[in-house]
Amino acid sequence: MNKNTLRLVLPQWQGGMNQNYILGAQLLAAIVPPSMQAETITVPTSVAAVGNQQVDAQETLLTQMKLTTDILATKQPAKVITLGGDCSVSEAPFDYLHGQYPTDFGVIWLDAHPDISDPQTSSHVHEMVVANLLQQGAPAFNEQVQHPLQPEQIFFAGLQYQDLRPMDAAVDTLKIAYATPQQLESSDLIGDWLKQQQIKHLAIHWDLDVLSPDSYRSILPAQPGLDQSQFCAAIGSMTLTSVIQLLTAISAQTEVVGLTIAEHMPWDAINLRNGLARLPIFE
Repeated sequence: MNKNTLRLVLPQWQGGMNQNYILGAQLLAAIVPPSMQAETITVPTSVAAVGNQQVDAQETLLTQMKLTTDILATKQPAKVITLGGDCSVSEAPFDYLHGQYPTDFGVIWLDAHPDISDPQTSSHVHEMVVANLLQQGAPAFNEQVQHPLQPEQIFFAGLQYQDLRPMDAAVDTLKIAYATPQQLESSDLIGDWLKQQQIKHLAIHWDLDVLSPDSYRSILPAQPGLDQSQFCAAIGSMTLTSVIQLLTAISAQTEVVGLTIAEHMPWDAINLRNGLARLPIFE
């Protein structure tokens, strides 16, 4: 890792309207491997969620994304590590990186869900961030994207394709490449895509929800006591070991210039903090 790597701690929560993502990002900053050569900046985020009736917290999110963009424009890093926060934290860094590497850039979206909805099917920006990067999402966010991606520059890895909802229809209509967890185990679809699209610089978005709750407990569907059959979205099935092996293999095939880790939901820490907050001694 060279000195021109910027590590962004971005505890943005309004994209998923869940303030628990704040603590998730803060703890990720302590968990990820330290580097004496990478500068770390914590992006200020609001406790407010100001927006309109169509997109939750739109005004607040646009302001925070503009601040992230300004930081990147000032620092001009060659590589960006982003620690979120909800999935919307990748929007500004990936747009910036595409501007830095305009001709051979690609994105792997490692997620159980494609995050490719729009305001007609969702009010949460973390469910439309990929659409925004394609300038096919929420209009105000489309306008903020300066270096829009093309569908062939995106690969959905670990996608629970069999559980796609109507809000995810753009996966098929835009013909975006994907691999289910089972396909990742038995073929090198990602390697083939990297070669076909001549990707030399890659950004990886890793939503921890791609993992199975049995493999990793700090994700939304691993909430203690939750009946997973009643969970409102697809549940990931990959193991932590298999994801690390996948990321290692990808890193050997092309240069990874961006890495986001998002939607960290450390339930034990959250519940401990909430419980302690009820004690008078902490008032």
